[in-house]
Amino acid sequence: MTDLEQIQTIRSQALAQLVELRADPKPSYWIDGQRVLWQEYATSLERTVDWCDQKLRESEPFEVRSQAVT
Repeated sequence: MTDLEQIQTIRSQALAQLVELRADPKPSYWIDGQRVLWQEYATSLERTVDWCDQKLRESEPFEVRSQAVT
């Protein structure tokens, strides 16, 4: 699996988790002294998707147009 394929897989999994989380939102709560903050988790998933999008855009070929003047 190439790096780009891994990034695409990470992006797909993060999006799937976001869809699931938003379809059935849960309240934040405490369990065994640890706090579970669903909104922070969703924000983290969104940042992951943004990072993946950035890396995928950077990997695309690009063209630089320039004009020389003499």
